[in-house]
Amino acid sequence: MKIQKIISGGFLAGHRTYILSGMGILSAIASYVVGDTDLFLTMQSVFMLGGIYFLRKSSETKGKNYAKNTRKISESRRQR
Repeated sequence: MKIQKIISGGFLAGHRTYILSGMGILSAIASYVVGDTDLFLTMQSVFMLGGIYFLRKSSETKGKNYAKNTRKISESRRQR
């Protein structure tokens, strides 16, 4: 029973994108602090990974908003 929970992701199921983008941002900042990269490459990485985070976040909220309205478009036009 516990192995299935571990395989499916446990309490972190569905948050994999957020964890990976957060760790990527931390990694980009750490590489700048250590001196492995310059500021341009660090900011490019941070904005790319932040974009992935917000893209995922926006697609989740759109799915929740559109799921509330189950009527078809043709039905709503007939009622006007």
